[in-house]
Amino acid sequence: MAEPILLERQPPIATITINRPAQRNALSFAMWGELAGMLTALDADKAVRAIVLTGAGSEAFSAGADIRDFQEYRSDSVKGRAYNDAVNGLLTTLHDLETPTISMIQGFCVGGGCELAVATDLRIAAAGSRFGIPVARLGITIGHREMQGLLDLVGRGNALYILLSGRLLDAAEAQRIGLVNQVVPPEQLRDCTYQLAQEIASLAPLSHAVNKRTLNQVQAKPSLAELTAEEADLPLTQFDTQDYQEGWRAFLEKRRPRFVGQ
Repeated sequence: MAEPILLERQPPIATITINRPAQRNALSFAMWGELAGMLTALDADKAVRAIVLTGAGSEAFSAGADIRDFQEYRSDSVKGRAYNDAVNGLLTTLHDLETPTISMIQGFCVGGGCELAVATDLRIAAAGSRFGIPVARLGITIGHREMQGLLDLVGRGNALYILLSGRLLDAAEAQRIGLVNQVVPPEQLRDCTYQLAQEIASLAPLSHAVNKRTLNQVQAKPSLAELTAEEADLPLTQFDTQDYQEGWRAFLEKRRPRFVGQ
């Protein structure tokens, strides 16, 4: 039996592929935890500077949670708690990850699959892809962390449109409301995604990590008045790094910098 999740590590980029094309890459209960563990390990690997998430085949990035798990894991609130904890664990991992993440999307990106893509830093989609979170068709809701991620990305009106209508959006509409960053022809999806990943990986990894951490702090404390002294000083820490010294010297010397993540 094929592995449900594939990892291809080619530093400075790693690729995680949801590998259940016959099920439109639906996510089983166990896969939420497996993805979280895989991402945590990659984040600790300093040779990996960008992570691409995608789905096997051309039909779906992921059609969401595997409906076959619902009886065992989501048939009532007691069973549902463990399932929600697994989903929240993966989304929290993605939120806290220092390594930049990109979703490479072709086909259906629906339900939990859409929530997974929302939780990554960037989303590149092939024209013809479809997006939505039609939980109202099943009589369930999304959790607070999923709602927070969706709201941060597309705003209140668009988040409610996605949830209340239950509709699937085409790629152009998804880009218009900010759900995806870029839409490209299907035959260009891989090249465009990996070109972006290479560009990200070539830049200072500590800058990426601190920018992501600073963004999370601003979202958690938007007035900035509640920042701790350590949080307020976070951007200043970059001036003491080896990468900063390399960056400005390379600029003056008109050469490509060689960042080492220190």
